[in-house]
Amino acid sequence: MAFTTRPFEATEMAQKAVLESRPVIVAVGGDGTLNEVVNGFFRNGAPIPTTSKLAMVPLGTGGDFRRTLRIPIDPKQAIEVLRSGMVRRLDAGCVTYQTSDGATAVRHFINIADAGLGGDVVYKVNRGSKRLGALTYKVGSGLALLTYKNKPMTMVIDGSTHELAKAQQVVVANCQFFGGGMQMAPSASPTDGVFDVIVIKDAGKIETMRGINDFLNGKHLDNGNPKIELMYGKRITVTSPEPVRIDLDGEDVGFLPALFEIQPGAIEFITPR
Repeated sequence: MAFTTRPFEATEMAQKAVLESRPVIVAVGGDGTLNEVVNGFFRNGAPIPTTSKLAMVPLGTGGDFRRTLRIPIDPKQAIEVLRSGMVRRLDAGCVTYQTSDGATAVRHFINIADAGLGGDVVYKVNRGSKRLGALTYKVGSGLALLTYKNKPMTMVIDGSTHELAKAQQVVVANCQFFGGGMQMAPSASPTDGVFDVIVIKDAGKIETMRGINDFLNGKHLDNGNPKIELMYGKRITVTSPEPVRIDLDGEDVGFLPALFEIQPGAIEFITPR
């Protein structure tokens, strides 16, 4: 058992354990803790050869990753999964992006990455109090939406270019939920070797607020809204002439331009049967 005292320490702890091929490495916390532990399974953008398995006991703010895999929110039940669960190979995302000081960095994610409004939400949430739990993201979303302005973006998905004169956000999903329970990518699977890419085009503030229940229930793709589009891809580049924040698994990491690449079956994870 090891407690973290600073950012990125969980990555260092996990990487040491992965290099030693410790049997199971358990992330105890929220999606941010899990993201740091996931990054301990990689080095220089590639998976570290290991026999270590990853698992999670959810104790955090958003709790979005666990929803896709149906990991119990109750810690005792989650611990039971460690005993009786099954091992599945999960895909991971590798992102090359720009940091706040203009440098280029590489980081991995296992749940959902986002460019645009979601990046602003996470930026605000991570600089405030999280005492409201999952409600923190709903409050943060409302505050960010009030000030956010849609940005021009260019996407290249597996070689196909898509010019967006104005877009609210581009979501690159390995799993289904983000933002404290919104089912943004209802068909996403972390075992299919491909990202679900949800593009929300020039949607307005009132329009977005009216549709919030559809996002929560995963119904936003069912009503034929021309401002919401679902695509699929393994290699996605997103650029913008304006500053656009990105987030990975609810972590505020930097800005566009960014390259998102799928790494199929990169991590062995213990999941419920």
